[in-house]
Amino acid sequence: MDPSGAVSPPAAAAVTALRDRGWTLATAESLTAGLLAATVAEVPGASAVLRGGLVVYATDLKHELAGVPTEVLERHGAVSPETARALARGAALRCGADVGVGLTGVAGPEPQEGRPVGTVHVGLTVPGMEPWSVPLALTGDRSRIRTAACAAALELVIAAATGEGTGDDDDGNESGS
Repeated sequence: MDPSGAVSPPAAAAVTALRDRGWTLATAESLTAGLLAATVAEVPGASAVLRGGLVVYATDLKHELAGVPTEVLERHGAVSPETARALARGAALRCGADVGVGLTGVAGPEPQEGRPVGTVHVGLTVPGMEPWSVPLALTGDRSRIRTAACAAALELVIAAATGEGTGDDDDGNESGS
């Protein structure tokens, strides 16, 4: 929901696209701390597609709740494309959803793991494809970075549900490679 109290147009479009496709959605959110799931839940009819979400703000919860392998966290860190993809996979598996979204990044005010404020990775998994991730370099304060990360995730969900998603990952490789 935006500050005026209106439902987010991208969230409404995502709910419609998911419903039309017959897909359900789950999230595993770090830097957004449930904001994406809450934004989707504001849409009338969201219960037809939103299965649930995991707030995995602490690194250990990324493993314990979302099933991110310890090796991924140790080798790549909490803020990485690999972790975003694992979060997406974990959200879908743990919540029994068709589509999983993983959000991880640095909202500030300080860098984390040597990554600058505004570094965000959005992971996505959909039926029939390996999880992929998209890197974002966002600007603004914490609130703006978190809101922009949610908006980007919604656009990816819409693109995937309507068949317009590319499945390209951070490395420029097709998913599944």
